[in-house]
Amino acid sequence: MAYSAPRGTVDILPDATGKWQQLEQLLRTICANYNVKEMRTPIFEHTELFSRAVGDTTDVVTKEMYTFEDKKGRSITLRPEGTAGIARSYVENKMYALPEKLQKLYYMGPMFRYERPQNGRQRQFHQFGVEMIGLESPYVDVEAMVLAVTVVEALGLNDVKLHINSLGDEESRNAYREALKEHFKPVLNDLCYDCQQRYEKNPLRILDCKVDKDHPAMNNAPHTIDYLSESAKAHFDKVCELLDDLEIEYVIDTNLVRGLDYYSHTVFEVISDDPKLGAGSTVGGGGRYNTLISELGGPDVPGVGFAFGMERLMIAMGDRFEEEEGIDVYVMPLGTEAKDLAMQIVTMLRANGFTCDMDYCDRGLKGQFKSADRFHAHFSMIIGEEEVQKEVVNMKCNHSKEQVEVPLENIVAFIEEHYEGGHDHE
Repeated sequence: MAYSAPRGTVDILPDATGKWQQLEQLLRTICANYNVKEMRTPIFEHTELFSRAVGDTTDVVTKEMYTFEDKKGRSITLRPEGTAGIARSYVENKMYALPEKLQKLYYMGPMFRYERPQNGRQRQFHQFGVEMIGLESPYVDVEAMVLAVTVVEALGLNDVKLHINSLGDEESRNAYREALKEHFKPVLNDLCYDCQQRYEKNPLRILDCKVDKDHPAMNNAPHTIDYLSESAKAHFDKVCELLDDLEIEYVIDTNLVRGLDYYSHTVFEVISDDPKLGAGSTVGGGGRYNTLISELGGPDVPGVGFAFGMERLMIAMGDRFEEEEGIDVYVMPLGTEAKDLAMQIVTMLRANGFTCDMDYCDRGLKGQFKSADRFHAHFSMIIGEEEVQKEVVNMKCNHSKEQVEVPLENIVAFIEEHYEGGHDHE
């Protein structure tokens, strides 16, 4: 029987992992510049964590989660997003008691959602996210947004715009919820079953409906920004003022609500018209979640964060992939004694910090030189019976094409002396 990967999953083969590693390194470097530390949480959590944090009326929870029972009958879910796990860990590990009140964290890794696979969006996908937990400050909102924009610009995307909105505080949301119910009440019977269920539980989710998105009532629905309390409006005004000071282009998008229940106050998305992604493509987004920590059993601690799908970032990265440098040495033995010596030499070279490999297939020189080319080897080391007897090797520099006989005890010194670009090995 021939096996294939499950639908919605993709093998990342060795010729692609170099590009992934470069993206990961870029993200880690940017986070280091912002003094944001990495955090790693489990790939699966108790199901109730996501129901509580993400919201039991969201599409993620009702339709897209991979949920199963373990051997003791406990409901377990593969993580569909990263914020809930970070928040759970923050509470469980009492990170609110740490000396630094503001904890700046990032994560990257696989997430799981059951939805129709498409380009850049699989059922197992990878996400990079940042969470800044501990302060209800518009300065922290803006720091998160600037970091998000920095990532996108570092990948070379053009025509990038920041879309922002405010959902307000609890007072604002209550006023807005009533305004929405009043607005949709006359047309409730026209809406889909899911929207009718959301009407009482969470009318804000109606605006997120994919079935009724073209209904006339969606276009003229009330806007959250018109129902902000005095303090929520002051917070949002300060966010806009700071973005203006930093000369970061943004659009106040009154239709932006984001798809998860834990959001409050500032929400934002990074949108690009770059042809690589298609016009008006959302690269990623996030917002503030001031009640999530307390809802998960922690103190009343606010947070703000964002996430990017890494497959989308890979598309954005395009051809900006630098080929790997190649290995330092490819060892080419001819005969059994030469192969024994080659094994000792590659072990010694690796212990000295060089990247190297050798031929295990007992091929002739022509086949071995082809491998040296494929591995972009800086040096080819040829060992035949004569070299074994003389205790030397033939070193060929694949850049200058020069070939020279080198005694075994001088191999490391020779490579260090002749390595183009001054390779540094400690």
